[in-house]
Amino acid sequence: MNGFEKYFFMLKKKIKEKKIFVLDTSVILYNHNAIQSFEDNDVAIPITVLEELDNFKKGNDTINFEAREFIRIIDKLSNKSTLTKWISLGSARGGKFKVVMNEQSELDAIKVFGENKPDHRILNAALVMISENPGKKVILVSKDVNLRLKAKSLNIPSEDFETGKIKDVEGLYSGKTMVENLDRTIIDIIYEAGWCLPEDIGIKNPVPNHYFILKNGKSSVLAFYNPITERIEKIEKRGCYKIIPRNAEQVFALHAILNPEVKLVTLQGIAGTGKTLLALAGALEQKRDFKQIFLARPIVPLSNKDLGFLPGDIKSKLDPYMQPLWDNLKFIQSQYSEKDKEFKILTDAVENEKLVITPLAYIRGRSISNVCFIVDEAQNLTPHEIKTIITRAGENTKIIFTGDIYQIDTPYLDAQSNGLSTLIDKVRKHDIYAHVRLEKGERSELANLANELL
Repeated sequence: MNGFEKYFFMLKKKIKEKKIFVLDTSVILYNHNAIQSFEDNDVAIPITVLEELDNFKKGNDTINFEAREFIRIIDKLSNKSTLTKWISLGSARGGKFKVVMNEQSELDAIKVFGENKPDHRILNAALVMISENPGKKVILVSKDVNLRLKAKSLNIPSEDFETGKIKDVEGLYSGKTMVENLDRTIIDIIYEAGWCLPEDIGIKNPVPNHYFILKNGKSSVLAFYNPITERIEKIEKRGCYKIIPRNAEQVFALHAILNPEVKLVTLQGIAGTGKTLLALAGALEQKRDFKQIFLARPIVPLSNKDLGFLPGDIKSKLDPYMQPLWDNLKFIQSQYSEKDKEFKILTDAVENEKLVITPLAYIRGRSISNVCFIVDEAQNLTPHEIKTIITRAGENTKIIFTGDIYQIDTPYLDAQSNGLSTLIDKVRKHDIYAHVRLEKGERSELANLANELL
């Protein structure tokens, strides 16, 4: 086989192996540009997906933005063409897309599962594509685990939308390192001088604002790498509003929150490790440095039901979701008697809106300049939502994200694809960023027992 024949054979093989990916609505609501993520393969959009996107296009949430942006992309790509024919995706890779109008397959998912619902019509569209394209592999792509399982039960290949996923979530950056059996002389030098060089403790190319537990037998010292001085510097344990760190990780977390050179902080850990409490206490300690403190969290309704099913006005509906944040504030306030000035300062901060506790959706569109902004339960945000928050930060703004990447309350996110995991993975090694993974629960022995054994 000569060179030309070999090239022709490889080209023919490549064309033959070209796949068709059928996209579910959940993929588009996760990433409006997902249609461009399948290299030179083709993408099919069931008409039911467009119908569902029509229901999502109104509103100010991120999913509404994703729906609108996708519709604009499709409109621009189609130009004057009809969507029922294959249209170029506009990239050099050669992929095409079309809208699948026919959702009447011989094997009817609606009859199989006994209900006429969008998911089942999307399954039928995938079945139609399989029957119409016998020479190509057709794959349904969905963020919905249950839909993927239904697809597999109908012998439809299916997979999650992998673009942007963290491959090794177990190896996600922790923000800290323990160095044991260190020369006692080095520890003595750090205690006396307050610092040493990275090479003194065997560290090359240290990550900015990375934390260290340096040990020699029973002697130990807590330190971090300061990217400004390029030194390993000793950290002193300190409290804020009578909230005293109980372990090394909490010392690191509070140090990151209080460090004026660090503008972006992430705290990741299981329930009871003190993430939100430390973030709030640290922010209150710096309240004079900021115009306002925002403490917010995304609203994820129980059982994925809309807030409308709850009784009462909007405040009544939202109170249950905001209560954990108020509980943290009340805990800090309970460290003082009502006669103490600190008690009154905290009360006045809420009344004068120096401290604002609110659903995350309520601060969209507001300026976050000169603000300390704490986002709780950040694992329930998409990477795009995280990006949107950070890109709106103005001068003298500090943002703190807290969350547990293994406790996801939204159906289309997981430990690998949520915004908090993505942020931790991508932003490390930047001078204005610090991260700490808190692992030791400090809520109670009973809480620790549940975390360890249940």
